[in-house]
Amino acid sequence: MSANIKLPHHHLHALHSFDTIRLKPTKIPASSAPMIYSQLSGICLSRFPFHPGSGCSSGISRSLLVGKCVPDGLSPELSSSHSSQPPQLLSNKEASVITILKGANTFLPQVVIASTVLALIFPPSFKWFTNRYYAPALGFLMFAVGVNSSEKDFLEAFRRPTTILAGYVGQFIVKPLLGYLFGTISMTAFGLPTSLAAGIMLTSCVSGAQLSNYATFLTDPPMAPLSIVMTSLSTATAVFVTPFLSLLLIGKKLPVDAKGMVSNIMQIVITPILTGLILNRFFPRICSAIRPFLPPLSVFVTALCVGAPLAINVESVMSPHGLSVLLLVIAFHASAFISGFAFTGLIFHDSPDVKALQRTLSFETGMQSSLLALALANKFFQDPLVSIPPAISTVIMSLMGFSLVMLWARRKETAVY
Repeated sequence: MSANIKLPHHHLHALHSFDTIRLKPTKIPASSAPMIYSQLSGICLSRFPFHPGSGCSSGISRSLLVGKCVPDGLSPELSSSHSSQPPQLLSNKEASVITILKGANTFLPQVVIASTVLALIFPPSFKWFTNRYYAPALGFLMFAVGVNSSEKDFLEAFRRPTTILAGYVGQFIVKPLLGYLFGTISMTAFGLPTSLAAGIMLTSCVSGAQLSNYATFLTDPPMAPLSIVMTSLSTATAVFVTPFLSLLLIGKKLPVDAKGMVSNIMQIVITPILTGLILNRFFPRICSAIRPFLPPLSVFVTALCVGAPLAINVESVMSPHGLSVLLLVIAFHASAFISGFAFTGLIFHDSPDVKALQRTLSFETGMQSSLLALALANKFFQDPLVSIPPAISTVIMSLMGFSLVMLWARRKETAVY
């Protein structure tokens, strides 16, 4: 039903030859009202002389009749914020909590530093986290990788096979060569025991670290799926590559149980990742419920895994050999970060996103699963000195990696401005 609205004579000059305005009945959802208000650009409906009983209320939705006038230039976002209801406020609070939980990884550098200082000042705070907890802790971190991965992520990343191959070469060729180099230097130039050299070499033979995915996400978010694929691939193939490299580099110096290492890596790495992928594929609601809690738990677990090795081996770390190993591990990781960055720049210099690729592969080459190396050292090597380089590497790798995160993020912000 239409409604004829007779306007007073003093309004006719604004409507020229129009005598009436015919309004068709239109149902307008309340959620669309803010957009309509903005489009009206300041026209206030209440200025029109709608009189009770004129029938015009049947032709205009209630949301327009009771709506507030919106000044010119007011955005839909601002207008909708004025009409927000308590339930929306409650949902915003819930969203804020989830956002905080998901953003817990941003505090990882500070947590790593705090764990390092606390372990050195008060070792008993971490000594309860003994060697038997390393494998379950690493398995949890690998499970988090699986839950946060999907088939689509892998498909997108696999469209860049050359990049994945470059990351793999950096992880299992460049880095083991550096490990062998610095392991040899530790014996020839520093006169360190063979077991410490074996620890440096073992650290260079393990797969990529999950922390490299966090670092990539904080620096170049679009590259995070590619980083996950490279880390997952190196982790999956570490079942065969790590024992082979261990035998190749240190097999003549210390006995290596290759079959036992393969079994151990299957339990720590492969099974948790597959469990996370299957859960994400067939039980998405469960994954959605637990995913916000994984970042803070991962940060907490990482803090324990960083502090415990130092607390347990603090006497060895603070010994004269410990200082030499510290310098060698710093040089090893610095060389790995620089090699990954430079190696990628030479290969992909024509790529439009070469800088982002350089940062991503630098993380992949410079950061590895030192916790896995520590677990393997504790399980398969009788000499406790073998575990000192992986223990120190766990801290140095994290500190250097996230120092680069802060440095590169600051440079990107400076470049934008």
